[in-house]
Amino acid sequence: MDAIKSEVIQFIEENDVKFIRLAFCDIFGNQKNIAIMPTELPRAFEHGIHFNASSLRGFLNVDVSDLLLFPDPATLSVLPWRPAQGRVVRFYCDIRYPDGTPFEGDGRYLLREASRRARRAGCAITMGTASEFYLFELDENGHPTTIPHDHGEYFDVAPLDKAENVRRQICLTLEEMNIQPESSHHEQGPGQNEVDFRYAEALEAADNFVTFKWVVKSMASSSGLYASFLPKPLPSAPGSGLHLSISIVKDGKNLFHPSFADAAEGRSFVAGILRRAAEMTAFGNPLTNSFLRLGEFEAPKYITWSHRNRSPLISVPLTGGGQANRMKVRAFDGCINPYIVFALLIHAGLDGMEQRLPLAPACDENLFTAPDAVRAQYESLPASLCDAIRCAESSEFIARYLPQKAREAFFAAKQAEHDRIALADDRIAAERILYFERY
Repeated sequence: MDAIKSEVIQFIEENDVKFIRLAFCDIFGNQKNIAIMPTELPRAFEHGIHFNASSLRGFLNVDVSDLLLFPDPATLSVLPWRPAQGRVVRFYCDIRYPDGTPFEGDGRYLLREASRRARRAGCAITMGTASEFYLFELDENGHPTTIPHDHGEYFDVAPLDKAENVRRQICLTLEEMNIQPESSHHEQGPGQNEVDFRYAEALEAADNFVTFKWVVKSMASSSGLYASFLPKPLPSAPGSGLHLSISIVKDGKNLFHPSFADAAEGRSFVAGILRRAAEMTAFGNPLTNSFLRLGEFEAPKYITWSHRNRSPLISVPLTGGGQANRMKVRAFDGCINPYIVFALLIHAGLDGMEQRLPLAPACDENLFTAPDAVRAQYESLPASLCDAIRCAESSEFIARYLPQKAREAFFAAKQAEHDRIALADDRIAAERILYFERY
């Protein structure tokens, strides 16, 4: 057993840890876990912990259901909201077949492979998330309602902003778990909030995002509220998005320097992502509800980029000195599987660099109010989940980087969701039943 595993076992023994949660995500990005006792951890490290994958939607058929969880020792974290006596810790896990080969639907494995490709190209890619969510009241039976926790607006303070203490608890809990939030504030919608994170390596950023959603929901619950990451929980209010900032350094140099206009490889990285944006939409906007958000309240619909304009899919912000240090993808929502989406983004950007794709001119038009003739110049994202699935199914890019079993399971499940909603007499009610308490 290597040194880090030995140190982790020693920590468990010396810190009154009584329960160990082995966590992982299903193919849709929903966190799952199994709890083991501390005495089982050495066995988990060496041989894995068995689970029945056939019971998880989108995993495997019943006849090939055995999979194993191997905890990643680098992801050890104490859960601060659990008792200080008889502590509970969590590990994220890698998923393997009994013969030791990686499971095709393990997003952490897919993201590791993408990061390895980036390192082979001499690139270090870091990511930072800014995620929006709503806080809703509970009814007398403790079930979620769609009544917002407050009626505050963008950057409001108390008493209009009633969520200051909840956001404070979220940020303090994340800090105790060694995850560093940078800022938090009330967003535009009633009961809507946002927390932004410091940059991290791609796999760590994905792990942190999954943890963040868990912490938000746990802290909201402890405050008698329900936190929702649903992209469009209120039909007439702003939707909730996930804005992802990406920084690329190659051989110690930011790829957007000395100026973005002259940064050939950085521009090609952005061009690569724009080229595959439509094909990635089924993964970046994975619910029927996702498409109610796009194209309004500053949620992008058109595949283009800009330095200052907030309507394009990608922004490349300029600093006070006129330099660009990063890019921001603005189309996704918080219901993604971050491992799969981050992996696809890395591959799309690296493909763009390798192929030296040219970047189209920036769009400086407000595409929310521009005339139809202007908007017609730009390709748009798929208009529905069904369209997004068709686009992804026919994509050689998706086929190249996402294994067949994972693709087929994902597309089949998402098509079933689309059909269920499309056939419903009341789409809003059907989406609420299918999604609201899950996301």
